Amino acid sequence: MCVWRQNVSRAFVDESASESMEENAPALKIPLPPGAKNYITPQGAARMRAELEELLATAQPRLREVDRRIEYLSRMAALMEIVAPGAQPPERVVFGATVTVREKGRGERTYRIVGVDESDPSRGWVSWISPIARALTGRKPGDTAKVTLPAGEKLLTVVSIGNTPA
Repeated sequence: MCVWRQNVSRAFVDESASESMEENAPALKIPLPPGAKNYITPQGAARMRAELEELLATAQPRLREVDRRIEYLSRMAALMEIVAPGAQPPERVVFGATVTVREKGRGERTYRIVGVDESDPSRGWVSWISPIARALTGRKPGDTAKVTLPAGEKLLTVVSIGNTPA
């Protein structure tokens, strides 16, 4: 008779969250009477081991990806400093502000200066460390900022500043 075990890394797992998830999971139904052995033929055992190995091979890359994401989010959460907008729109472009700019020959565009994990260029949400945000930060309506991008330089004139999401 062959006995084997598989060790699974529990790195980066919050034990209380894990226990909570296990409490909410449906009970694992083992079709054996309590205390009974799981008798199986050599062919059945081979099929079971092959299925387990296939599942482990498939799951390991995903588990590594999940572990990396948990590690990233944990580190970023440890560095987090929440900056809430003020009651009044700021006089100058600051973190969290919504700024409407005009680019000569291209019309107006609105950007919101957000954190690195919030950026979404399709919505006009740019990270505070992006070239556009760095060029606009500290500017007030009427000021012009020169932005150097891979596509070339742009001159952006601040039209208005708000503190609501774009």
